[in-house]
Amino acid sequence: MNFKDIVAANINDLNEGEMKSFDIAEDQKILLVKIEGNIHAIGGLCPHYGAPLDEGILSGDRIVCPWHHAAYDARSGNLKEPPSLDALAHFEVRIDGEDVIVRVPEPFEGSRGPHMTKFDPEADKRTFVIIGTGAAGNAAAQTLREDGFKGRIVMITHENRLPYDRPQLSKEFMEGKSDEAAVQLRPEEFYREHDIELMFQTKVIGVDIAKKVISFENGESISYDKALIATGGIPRRLDIPGADLENIFTLRSFNDADKIFQASEKADNIVIVGSGFIAMETANAFRERKKCVTVVTREAVPFEAALGPELGKMFRNLHERNGVDFKFQAESDRFEGERDVQTVVLKNGDRIKADMVVLGVGVTPATDFLRDSGLLMPDGSIRVDDHFRAGPDIFAAGDVATFAEWRTGEEVRIEHWRTAEQQGFVAGRNMAGIDTPYRGVPFFWTNQVGLYFRYVGHAKRWDEIIFHGDSARLDFIAFYVRANQVHAAAANNREKEMDVIEELMRLGKMPNPDRLRDKSVNLVNLLNDLNSRLRQAA
Repeated sequence: MNFKDIVAANINDLNEGEMKSFDIAEDQKILLVKIEGNIHAIGGLCPHYGAPLDEGILSGDRIVCPWHHAAYDARSGNLKEPPSLDALAHFEVRIDGEDVIVRVPEPFEGSRGPHMTKFDPEADKRTFVIIGTGAAGNAAAQTLREDGFKGRIVMITHENRLPYDRPQLSKEFMEGKSDEAAVQLRPEEFYREHDIELMFQTKVIGVDIAKKVISFENGESISYDKALIATGGIPRRLDIPGADLENIFTLRSFNDADKIFQASEKADNIVIVGSGFIAMETANAFRERKKCVTVVTREAVPFEAALGPELGKMFRNLHERNGVDFKFQAESDRFEGERDVQTVVLKNGDRIKADMVVLGVGVTPATDFLRDSGLLMPDGSIRVDDHFRAGPDIFAAGDVATFAEWRTGEEVRIEHWRTAEQQGFVAGRNMAGIDTPYRGVPFFWTNQVGLYFRYVGHAKRWDEIIFHGDSARLDFIAFYVRANQVHAAAANNREKEMDVIEELMRLGKMPNPDRLRDKSVNLVNLLNDLNSRLRQAA
């Protein structure tokens, strides 16, 4: 490999605890970071979706992406938090007089894959099985190899596809802006190179916890030394007349999304039942393609249960301006049609023309195969500890896992992609024998009707919502308070502040509600002051 030396900056351009980005060429950036008097150089764009990292935050030695909150080690570029799966490239730095000189490879690469070991049965004869290839399962497999596990890794999926980026399905894919290759998390070569076996189109029908055996529908089975259950959720369907008509869909898998997209090509009038995030992202995607969209929901406004009435009204207004027709506080009574659905009939008697219907009425944990295992809670989820252990040598993570949220003590089950990845990383580490309690902060995002909406933390219910800014102007932060503690925050157009809020939550330094009611509090300055004090103490 060839290298060239680049004078990236003057040594006086950087203060202690500061980061700055420097362009090498178009879409090629180097991020310089000064920590404890030393200047480090790493890739300047997040490998996840290419966000400029200098627009995020530096907290101690932790860099947080402004878009989707991936976190990196500022010294090495190593990955600390998903949703990125790759690390940042690290470059050699030398000081010549006042010049900061960075040695970069040609061609330039701003990111790098993880350092992973391979299968070596002479070193480790154990078999670890991961049931599910979604966010949690994929993250766990990578983590096991990163943490030096040299035994056999087997990932099992009932689908016929490589692990893929599910959040894209209701966004870019449904808008027609991405394809199967674009949503794959990794190419097939990645799994082959790192000796991660993928068993496709394999349905698990049972797990014998005592004997450590997983049984398949085809009559075969596999023994395991440790297993991770990361099977995600199953979309709910409506038990009403006509529910078995053609062109009524749920959206969870890539196959679901592909069928919905193909059907929508021939559909003019689309009815969406439900007003959660998948439902409303899908509604937005169809409006981008100029379809006539009607949303039927029991709620008074979208996201009322998750976000409250004020933000629900904001989303409603934006979607209505974008051409979505709503039927609020309404329920479907039946679907009518010959072979394909033609009409959605509501309980109040309203009739809605429908060439197709998409159901977005929630999911249940995909755990029916565990009904005889003794692991299941009444809702079908699996209770785990803060290491994601469900029992001896068996773990669970992602949508199937119920756990005590470490900040609040509240028992929760969270259906967010990035949270499932966080849990998969932690489960993988503990399966590898590295004691790692979960101390992540939940985060999710949605892009719809021109919003770049971010949500940090988790609040099933709240006593009060404290607003900074103005939701009518789409520039705000909403703090969800319960028992005098901020459980969550939601925002639009406040990317850096949301980075800061997650970091303050992670450090246990989130301001109390009384302080937040004083709208003059500056969260960015608060974190900077905290880091300055920590540097001085060190």
